[in-house]
Amino acid sequence: QVQLVESGGGLVQAGGSLRLSCAASGRTFSRYDMGWFRQAPGKEREFVSAISRSGVFTYYADSVKGRFTISRDNAKNTVSLQMNSLKPEDTAVYYCAADWNHLSGSRVPDEYDYWGQGTQVTVSS
Repeated sequence: QVQLVESGGGLVQAGGSLRLSCAASGRTFSRYDMGWFRQAPGKEREFVSAISRSGVFTYYADSVKGRFTISRDNAKNTVSLQMNSLKPEDTAVYYCAADWNHLSGSRVPDEYDYWGQGTQVTVSS
C-alpha cells in the first residue's frame, strides 16, 4: 500500500506560482506511475499531469501545458507539481494519485489505485 500526503496549496494572485508536493509512504514508490488531478466545485475530477515510474516520461493536460511541470524524486518518495502563470480557472482541490497497473500517463481517475486527501489551490483575479 501507498499513503499519499499533499502539501503546498494556498491562495495566490493570477500570474503567480505555487509548488505542490506529494509525499508517499512505503518502499515501492518507484514502482508507481504518479498523477495529479484537480476538482473544482461542481465539476468532475480532471487530469492535470502524470509522470512515469522512472520520471523519464511526463504528460500534461492541454490546459496546463507550458505552465505546469511535474517531477519526482524516487529517493525521497516525492512527486511535485510546479505551477506557474496561474489563472483563476486553475482554482481547485489538487490530488496526487498512484497507479500500479496501467500504462503510464493515464488520464482516467479510476485507473489510479491510491489517492491523497487533496490540497486547495485558489487563484484570485
